Amino acid sequence: MTPLDYFATLVSQPDDGEDIPLTEAALAIGQDVDPRLDLAAVQSDIDRLAATLKARIPADVGQVHKLRLLNRYFFHELGFAGNANDYYDPANSYLSTVLARRRGSPISLAVLLMEVGQQIGLPLRGVAFPGHFLVKLKVRAGDLYLDPMTGESLSREQLEERLSEFLEATRSAAERSLPAIDGEAFEMALAQAIREATSREILTRMLRNLKGIYHGRNDYSQLLEVQNRLVVLLPEQHEERRDRGLVYAQLECPRAALEDLTAYLNDAPDAPEAGEIRRTLDVLRNASGRLN
Repeated sequence: MTPLDYFATLVSQPDDGEDIPLTEAALAIGQDVDPRLDLAAVQSDIDRLAATLKARIPADVGQVHKLRLLNRYFFHELGFAGNANDYYDPANSYLSTVLARRRGSPISLAVLLMEVGQQIGLPLRGVAFPGHFLVKLKVRAGDLYLDPMTGESLSREQLEERLSEFLEATRSAAERSLPAIDGEAFEMALAQAIREATSREILTRMLRNLKGIYHGRNDYSQLLEVQNRLVVLLPEQHEERRDRGLVYAQLECPRAALEDLTAYLNDAPDAPEAGEIRRTLDVLRNASGRLN
């Protein structure tokens, strides 16, 4: 079984993705850069960290106190933190490297924090907040939202401020001439921003982070590995197969590119970029013919 085949078995679950073993699937992404990566050994390392903390926690400790102990252990004793010196280092997205270096991205740190938390009885959940992944814990007093880079608890005001900054930063030049989003629309945007993410959504975000990094570096060999996983993870999202076809074209693999791009047009014949894709197919057919 290839690493991609193994990943496919992990993510071949119902659409809600709740039965996907998140930590194992996230670890498996690292086999793209290290095919010999021993996933069981890395999982055992995480289990040992969790067991060390679990042994220190009295049975009658409440959830909030337990969270404080987790934060102290994870961020201060173990020294996990965001990689502020090289935020776009792709290694920040590979859990085995994050575990070894104690440095990562918000989402990779969140996955590790959730795994350790769940092993000590804290049902931490991922939150697909735009621009910066978060972690949530439900307690009697309400929901606690944590920054996985620092363990800081975020107030509603801080969440609103972060969302406002994100929305403003992503407005187009034309949109900036219009009034800002109104109160009701902002509340709807906030509700969407703080919803819990499924395991499939978390893995998608991890892979798309890597997709953006490798595309920006023109590293098409590694980008192809990422695209292969996205195609497996999101079989109904035809754009991922289109993008893989375009990567194959960059790698001068015309036959593979033809297969993916033809399949994309069959599924989305009226896509806005369909004309451009058809022109690309003509070029690929000529290139493929020269190989015969």
